[in-house]
Amino acid sequence: MGPSRQWDVRGALVAASLFHLVHGAAGGCAVPFLSLYLRHLGLPASLVGAAAAARHLLVAAWAPLGAACARSGRQAKALVAAALLGSAAAALLLTLVPPATLEDARGLCSGAAGADVGNATSANATNAANGISANGDGVNASVSNMVPAEQWRATARALPVGLVPTLMAPALRGEETSSTAAAGVDLNDNPEKHLLLSQNGKLPLFKSPLPSVGGAGAPENLSHHWQAALDTGLDLVQDTKGERWVFLMALGAMLLWELLAAPVECTVDESLYEYLDFVDAADRYSTLWVWGYLGVSVGACGVTLLVDRLGCHLGSRLSRQAVHFYAYSLLAVLSLLASVFLPTYAPKKDKCTSRTAKALALIGGDGHAVLAAVTVLLAGAASSAVHNFLFWQMEDHGSSEGYMGLWVATGLVAELSLYPFRGELLRTLSGSGMVVLGLGCQAAQLLCYSFSGAPWAALLAQLLSAFSNGALWWALDATVSDVATPGMERALRALLRGLAQGAGAALGSVSGGLVVDSYGLSVLYRACGAGLLLWLCLFLALQSRLPRQKKINYSHLLTANSSDVSDSEEEKERDWLVKAMKDESFG
Repeated sequence: MGPSRQWDVRGALVAASLFHLVHGAAGGCAVPFLSLYLRHLGLPASLVGAAAAARHLLVAAWAPLGAACARSGRQAKALVAAALLGSAAAALLLTLVPPATLEDARGLCSGAAGADVGNATSANATNAANGISANGDGVNASVSNMVPAEQWRATARALPVGLVPTLMAPALRGEETSSTAAAGVDLNDNPEKHLLLSQNGKLPLFKSPLPSVGGAGAPENLSHHWQAALDTGLDLVQDTKGERWVFLMALGAMLLWELLAAPVECTVDESLYEYLDFVDAADRYSTLWVWGYLGVSVGACGVTLLVDRLGCHLGSRLSRQAVHFYAYSLLAVLSLLASVFLPTYAPKKDKCTSRTAKALALIGGDGHAVLAAVTVLLAGAASSAVHNFLFWQMEDHGSSEGYMGLWVATGLVAELSLYPFRGELLRTLSGSGMVVLGLGCQAAQLLCYSFSGAPWAALLAQLLSAFSNGALWWALDATVSDVATPGMERALRALLRGLAQGAGAALGSVSGGLVVDSYGLSVLYRACGAGLLLWLCLFLALQSRLPRQKKINYSHLLTANSSDVSDSEEEKERDWLVKAMKDESFG
């Protein structure tokens, strides 16, 4: 910046607001839909949860470390520019990862379009699978006419032990009853459970002591139709190994993307705060997050509306979900243009070294702060369960991506709408009451999601985010203000948010993926809701036993605006010192 613009506070705030708006829109286009995209690649919930956990931990650990690498204003701008360009390119790598199987192309379109794609891509397998009757009495006429029973038996003998598709079971019932009853699937027990393709696109198998390949019973001449169905089944068996490669490719691309993108926001925020603090305007920094929320809302709604208007595929290979990452890359480049006008001011070196250690010491030395840390850890774990897998449930109930984008925007707008009443709520309910309200609303959200997967129900439940996220964090920020020593408030807030969005989200992602694979989404949401209610009861019991203290933060008093002080007798109640001495409602 030139000398004439060096301390242009208003210009710096406008530039920062524009940057947060555009950069937030970029994140809103892609980040909320990552787990859904990984599902479309054919990954099960456990692997999606593991990938999400790795991403959360990387962002929480690397963002402050990467921002600390900037030792001067020019280095900060260069770091932001390189990170934005690199993340724009790295995001496109995810579009190059192929699905684990052809059957996973079913998930590339939602609703009726997705069903058509699924029917087209898995025609060979599903045509054969549909031939099994619902009551398990045998193979229907179409399949029986296409493949005689003798060919079923002969083909089964040619397969290795343990790799016989259950589709062959009806034809083999008369010959293999005794052996299969002891070795694998009960052929007479609800054959609908043993179709060729399960919901995860995997091949159900039963074991049978059959001769090795090339034995006397090996088939010599299979029909074209049966050979196609057999090839499809064997391809799916082989693709269970390819699933691991898809996971590794997607994980590598995602971690590279976050490695480049994570330091951007932290670097910009640190530089801007130091700039405003130097000119005694740090209080104006506190509302910039509003522009980030608006950007995420606009980005999520805009890109989902665009995706819904497109066909199932872009060209011969790319799915329409790739639009999320193309939109991110475009907006990341626009964010780079907006960052040119940001003020350049590097954080002081002494503030980048020991603030985290001091923040940990402050939290460990105060019982209320320890309760706050455990609360954000559990709330972050429950929140990650929602963000990782709710779109799966909405998609299974026929929701379009437009509803998903609207779901993202609804929670953020609800929180913004409640923000002007933050002070009144804190004075009315106290800090503990706000924590109870926030945890209770989050538990209610989870229970709503578990009992209804309809899009409209998810949108209504998302309105509670104003309390489950907004009110909860406002109460915890009040606790931070009571505990923090001068100059440590931002470090404490950053530590708590890192605990929630890093360790908590990683814990929720891993455990959530395992629960979804084993028991389903409804069980996951009910378990998370019950866990939050249990912690709520424990929180109230422990809170009542802690000493009630109210610390006056004199750094706030010294930075108070002189217009708040009045010498008139009738306005003494408005004096900032009197208010600070009397206000004990946050304890």
